[in-house]
Amino acid sequence: MRVAIVGNGVTGVSAALRLRELQPDWRICLISGESKYHYSRPALMYLFMGHMSYSDVKPYEDDFWEAKRLELVRDWATDVDVEAKTLALHRGAPLQYDKLLLATGSKSNRFGWPGQELQGVQGLWGLQDLRRLYDNARATREAVIVGGGLIGIELAEMLHSRGVHVTFLVREKSYWNNILPGDESAMLNRLIRAHGIGLRLKTQLAEIHDDGGGRCCGVTTDGGERIDCQLVGLTAGVSPNVDLVRDSAIATGRGVLVDRRFRTDAGEVYAAGDCAEIVDPDGGRNLIQQVWYTGKKQGEAVAHEMAGRGADYEPGVWFNSAKFLDLEYQVYGRVNTGVPGEANLYWEHANENRAVRIVHAEGRVIGFNVMGLRWRHEVCERWIAEGASPAHVLDHLRHANFDPELFRRYEREAVGAMRGQLS
Repeated sequence: MRVAIVGNGVTGVSAALRLRELQPDWRICLISGESKYHYSRPALMYLFMGHMSYSDVKPYEDDFWEAKRLELVRDWATDVDVEAKTLALHRGAPLQYDKLLLATGSKSNRFGWPGQELQGVQGLWGLQDLRRLYDNARATREAVIVGGGLIGIELAEMLHSRGVHVTFLVREKSYWNNILPGDESAMLNRLIRAHGIGLRLKTQLAEIHDDGGGRCCGVTTDGGERIDCQLVGLTAGVSPNVDLVRDSAIATGRGVLVDRRFRTDAGEVYAAGDCAEIVDPDGGRNLIQQVWYTGKKQGEAVAHEMAGRGADYEPGVWFNSAKFLDLEYQVYGRVNTGVPGEANLYWEHANENRAVRIVHAEGRVIGFNVMGLRWRHEVCERWIAEGASPAHVLDHLRHANFDPELFRRYEREAVGAMRGQLS
């Protein structure tokens, strides 16, 4: 049995490793044109800033793959023939497969802005983007970043560390307020500005200007403001990368359409991770999950299905974590949904960028937002899964603390403020 996996990110690699455990005799091949070896995509920022070397961002030694009998093909897949079960490659000969996994990830959004193809205009998603950023940053004194969110703030920090003045163009009225409640979003506004980064809210990109030699030299906003810059970062979100199968017999929507076992409508072809769109069998909204931990979880789940031991995918309790400059952030469960019947307990430190939000409904905790603190994943997940009451969580909040013992603790202050909010 020969398995081809297109993409060597966290989803593809998680699938390959689990499949090797389940099927020791199968031939498994990982195909990627971006890099021969798997690396940690979230670590690109630290690579650029000099905190880590390229060898540091590779979770496994180079001889690991041979020891696991996993074949690595450095090439771009260009076409899939589902009838012949053949994968066309850019440089190499076509590759035959018995089972195919598409783990092609996401790509940066572009919305047809005038000038978006100029030199000095780029996203930040993979190694090629990082190499382009090294080149572009050398001659950059001012940069404009289009779109807020996690990739945008990482790019801002990377450029800021090189002495580049950064200006954000954010269409929302407050930074990332499509994800965060108002209080936490306002905290990010203050944090960004306190670091000397420009923040234009309720502002969109209208045009990127050419310096006459094919390189960007500035932008104009939808309000008519001209901002000079030598680099434009396009970080207005990402979308599933379906380029490989767009013209194939494999059905796509926003992503590659799969059922809850990651099966496409083409026999023995599967998709998982950022590129997959899980169809709701009841006609509700399809599910696309595009964070690191769900990529790993989906990779392991699809491996079980490909090995004949699968079950319907259960997303479980939602989790994500990030860093906004020097502010850490964690979210568990459902937050900022605005559903009738939900209530919030909220504490924010008077002088420091630290906050806790506990969302509850019908006597059960359903979500946490944690800003500037570290909480234990397993504790928060258990409280949500078990339907713990808000009072129980407040009584035991100290158990969620993840910071070392000698760090300052804030549980007493937070609990005191939130108890008064319980009705």
